[in-house]
Amino acid sequence: MAEIYLDKVSKVYPDGTPAVKELDLDVGDGEFVVMVGPSGCGKTTALRMVAGLEEVTAGTIRIGGRVVNDLLPKERDIAFVFQNYALYPHMSVYDNMAFGLRYHRVAKSEIEQRVIATARTLGLEDSLQKRPRLLSGGQRQRVAMGRAIVREPQVFLMDEPLSNLDAKLRVDMRAEIQRIQRTLSVTTIYVTHDQTEAMTMGDRVAVMRNGVLQQVDPPQRLYDHPGNLFVAEFIGSPAMNLVNAQLEARDGLINVRFGPHALRVGARRAAASPDLAKYKERDVILGFRPENMEDAALISAAPPDQTLSVVTTLREDMGAEVYVRFSLGVPAIRRREVDDALRAEEQATTQEEDSDRFIARLGRETDAREGNRLEVSVDTDRLYFFDPTTGRAV
Repeated sequence: MAEIYLDKVSKVYPDGTPAVKELDLDVGDGEFVVMVGPSGCGKTTALRMVAGLEEVTAGTIRIGGRVVNDLLPKERDIAFVFQNYALYPHMSVYDNMAFGLRYHRVAKSEIEQRVIATARTLGLEDSLQKRPRLLSGGQRQRVAMGRAIVREPQVFLMDEPLSNLDAKLRVDMRAEIQRIQRTLSVTTIYVTHDQTEAMTMGDRVAVMRNGVLQQVDPPQRLYDHPGNLFVAEFIGSPAMNLVNAQLEARDGLINVRFGPHALRVGARRAAASPDLAKYKERDVILGFRPENMEDAALISAAPPDQTLSVVTTLREDMGAEVYVRFSLGVPAIRRREVDDALRAEEQATTQEEDSDRFIARLGRETDAREGNRLEVSVDTDRLYFFDPTTGRAV
């Protein structure tokens, strides 16, 4: 069994800068957990502490039930896959993959058996005698993974292994890494800044911010039930629309008002969130996802209390769908760190710099045009509410 358990693990650098703050994380045997967050959030530092490449300031790390705080990396039975491949350029693919086994004095016959079997799994049989310079980026990443796999470690640790690949190759390699991890059932922690990678690969996703774990959950739960404002902003592409609003109670219904607009909170949403009653006649932060909106002109009898009248500021045709940016006449809420993280992803669209930036993902049949008024229907059973002081989900 190779569970990984981090108990209140912290890292403070000599100059007093805290990188990770009391991180609690339990990774089950054979589980694939992805750590995601903006640059500088502490995810790579946490991974390096598990690997033994960074000293732990406080807390305990266990791998397979054994405390490893004071063990050297080579004593932890882990394999680390780096962002930059770290291949030996003067060695063949075979020798790169065999290097670690030779270092540990594994028998020659077993080395050959493991390397060939791993090369077959990774589709590298025809490349074993080639040098890294003759390989594509995807092949080099496979070699780096192969070097980790042949060691048959208890744990895989991967630090942004796909960030140097182009967008299409990243998609292919995501599927390849998932397939290999499922086949080998090796406990894996995978670090990325790309929330699309995180959502498509992880059994669970751990969202980090400023060295603090914000939420860890299966991808769908993370998307459907973000625990706080930061997770809501960060998970989902394009990002969730957020705006300051007020809740009002009328005729047994709950309305949410922001600027000149008002929406009736859906019955299912209200029933699922009894705490909303505490916020009646109070300020909240309202969130609604771009994909939970439709062009009202394409819906028969869209209810007026579930519809927003907006002005289209930009139309972006994406092929199967259309991204429509619009103004509501009230400022949107967006943290700079979320903006920066989203810009780093290939899938993210360019963010405008004005304060009125909202976005809807509509069907390609929409007739939305820049400068024109547009009626958009909002799924009010999928509204999100956050406490404006604590940022916690209501």
